[in-house]
Amino acid sequence: MHERTSILVTGGAGFIGSHLAKRLLQDHDMDVTVLDNFSSGKREFLAAYKDNPRFHLVEADLLTSSDLKETVAGKDMIFHLAANPDVKLGAKDTGVHLEQNVMATYRLLEAMRESGARKIAFTSTSTVYGEAAVVPTPEDYGPLLPISLYGASKLACEALISSYCHTFDMQSWIYRFANIVGERGTHGVLVDFIRKLRANPKELEILGSGKQQKSYLEVSDCVQAMLTCVKGSAEQVNVFNIGSEDSVDVTQIADIVIRLMGLSGVRYHYTGGVDGRGWKGDVKVMLLSIDRIKKLGWRPKMSSAEAIESAVKALSSEQMVGMTG
Repeated sequence: MHERTSILVTGGAGFIGSHLAKRLLQDHDMDVTVLDNFSSGKREFLAAYKDNPRFHLVEADLLTSSDLKETVAGKDMIFHLAANPDVKLGAKDTGVHLEQNVMATYRLLEAMRESGARKIAFTSTSTVYGEAAVVPTPEDYGPLLPISLYGASKLACEALISSYCHTFDMQSWIYRFANIVGERGTHGVLVDFIRKLRANPKELEILGSGKQQKSYLEVSDCVQAMLTCVKGSAEQVNVFNIGSEDSVDVTQIADIVIRLMGLSGVRYHYTGGVDGRGWKGDVKVMLLSIDRIKKLGWRPKMSSAEAIESAVKALSSEQMVGMTG
């Protein structure tokens, strides 16, 4: 009997991480270890796998764990999703993304170096591009000048990963995500709108001008893209944009949420924000070129609007369960 592939997913109890863990466990040749400190991840996202002999849970923090080297040792691939995903937070707490994104990634890379683990797939972000002058934005766009501390932290992680790959003979896949939405989403505009409309179905506060135009991708499409990149590209450092081929603005998103929640006559209140942005560091236009991953045969199954519709349906039923259960 051949040995199974051993995978580690950091942040595997989170939104995208739990979907990835589920997808990996569907392959009977894989052992999947999830490492999570449950600061934003949820135990119920992993509850279905707790009796699966190929599933292992390590409750630990990348910043403080003294057993990181042991956890990483022998892993054929590490999917590194653990991070603080709240872009807005950086303007209030300037240290949070440095600690939870950059330092956590550094500690993981050190554990890999010391244990001999060689392959890492990292979830980066479209925000590394800043206010790109070229839209759709390709992977070789530059210079990369992020406008949020979150974007800066992810770009720093990319640089660390690239340098470790070249210095210590590692290999990496770096994913620059558009906005990922879907079942189990815990933050972002959809969660925000549903929460606000539950509290007040007559009025909706929309951050910024409502004209911010961005790309959205459904989470199962995203997970499939992540696996496609790893299987299909074998450079030392592989960088891929992952998103949809179109974009929607924030007011259109509000219209979709309201329609699917069965509401009508909702008044929109725009905050105007900073220069039409929702907050400091909010990129106003984001659409990624996905030509590179399309060459590997991957295509998004849904448009941005369809991804949002699918996500709103999933989140509405989830939140209803949460409120009544």
